[in-house]
Formats: sequence, structure tokens, C-alpha cells
Amino acid sequence: MTLIGLGLAVVLAAAATGVVYAIGLLRADAKLPDDLALALEVGRTRTTRTGNAIDRVGMRWAPTVLRMMGPARIARMRARIDHAGHPYGLTVERYAARRAVYGFLGGLAALALFSRGNWFLALLLLCYAWWWADLGLWLAVRRRRDDIERTLPDFLDVLAVVVSAGLGFRQALERVNSVYQGPWSDEIRVALRQMDVGVSRRDAFDQLRKRNRSDQVGQFVTALQQGEELGAPIARTLLQIATDMRRTEAQNARRRAARMVPRATGVITLLLVPATMILLIAGTVIGSQIHFGDLFGSG
Repeated sequence: MTLIGLGLAVVLAAAATGVVYAIGLLRADAKLPDDLALALEVGRTRTTRTGNAIDRVGMRWAPTVLRMMGPARIARMRARIDHAGHPYGLTVERYAARRAVYGFLGGLAALALFSRGNWFLALLLLCYAWWWADLGLWLAVRRRRDDIERTLPDFLDVLAVVVSAGLGFRQALERVNSVYQGPWSDEIRVALRQMDVGVSRRDAFDQLRKRNRSDQVGQFVTALQQGEELGAPIARTLLQIATDMRRTEAQNARRRAARMVPRATGVITLLLVPATMILLIAGTVIGSQIHFGDLFGSG
């Protein structure tokens, strides 16, 4: 028994040494594919669910939908899901499952309405069957981008203060990110863990920019990399980026307000003015007690 136990201990020690050596090689030399490091983080850094009833029902038809989509569209859809932040654990397979269920239900209801002559409602249901899954994804992308752009300037201000206090950029990034919640914190956590497994800081932030369809994120990554190349103080660079982002956001808010004025005027012109005229004319006719039969010479 003593020899068997000794042999087992030697085997376990050798296996542990091999694992440690492999981890060292992974951190030092390995170049991970772009999607691998992100895929390793999705389950831990983003909200996930086991899937709703629609996903479970449509999962058996998902391979068929994916074959119909083709490789190019699958790649585009995977990028859009990354931009949306994988809401509720959404994957390409779950997206295909939802397309299958929505398409079947919408097509079946549209066929029933077509047979009864309700063309308009049938067309609406066909639009629902084709675009409903994409509409939810588009809204998730837009909501996530707005959350990131709202969080980013304050995040950079705090990061600049922590860097000015003497911490290195990497340690300051981890410290500040630990007190933030939301999509931007998730993205920073993914970038940090990519750097933990050997990805360079430049490549990690390049992938962060690709995962986020936001002009402010692109501006942040570009300015950060340029400051690193030119040797500019990182704290000053971060403060300048935050100032530029707030200035850009203020300009965008003024543009949105300027675009809302003609829209509000159009709504008033098309809806409120005719409704007001109808009320005035109806009140005048009722108050004058006009008998339309006498007016038109009938009865």
C-alpha cells in the first residue's frame, strides 16, 4: 500500500506540475483567437438565463434557420449580439430558435388572415414574424450603447484621480472597475481577463472597441493608444478624453433638441390643429341649433 500511495502521489505531483507549466505557457506565449477569450467571459460577466419557453421550443429548428442564414449572416449576427452584450444569455443559436418560433406563429396567423381577406393585418403579422427578433436585438444594442456612453466620462474621471494617486494604469483600472456595475464594467472586466491570459493591452482594447458600436468608446481607445505611443501622462490623457466626451455629448443633445422642434411642429399641425377645428365647428353648429333638414330643403 505504501508503494501504491507513493506512486499515486508522484503521478499527481507530475500532473500538477504539467498544469502549472501549461498555464505559464498560456500566459506567456499563447495567442488566443479573438472570440475565445470573450467566449470564456460571457458566462461570468454578463447576465445569463437558461432560456425561456420560446428558446426551448425553437431550439430543435435552430440548425435549419442557421443553414438558411448562411455563414456571412451568422457572422454579422454574432457581431450584433456582441454589440448588444448578449442580453439574457442570447447566442446565435437562441436567436435562430426565436426566429423559428416567431416565423412559424406569425406565418400561421398571417395565412389564416389572408384566407379571410384581412390583408393589412396579415401583412403586419408577416412583418412581426420577420423582424420581431431583430427589433429586440436592435433595442438592446441601442440601450447598451447609451448606458456605456453615460457611464464612460465619470469612469474616466475617477480613473484619472486614482492614476494620479500613484497606482499603475492596470491596477487603477481594476480598482475603479470593482466599484462600477453595468455594461461598461463588464467590458472592462473582459479586457482585464484577456490581459490575464496573455493578450497585450493594445489588442485587448482593440477588441473592446470592436465589441462596442459606440463613437465614445472608439474615441477613448484611440486617445489612450496615442497617448501611450507619444508618452503623454496617462492621467492628463484620461481627463482630456472625459472633457471631450462631455463636450461631444452636449453638442449631440443640442442637435437632438433642434431636430425635435420640427417634429413637434409637425405633430401639432397634423393632429392638434384639425382636432381643434373639428371641436370648434361642432360646438358652433350645436350651439346655433341649426336644423339641417330646413337648411337643405328636405322634410
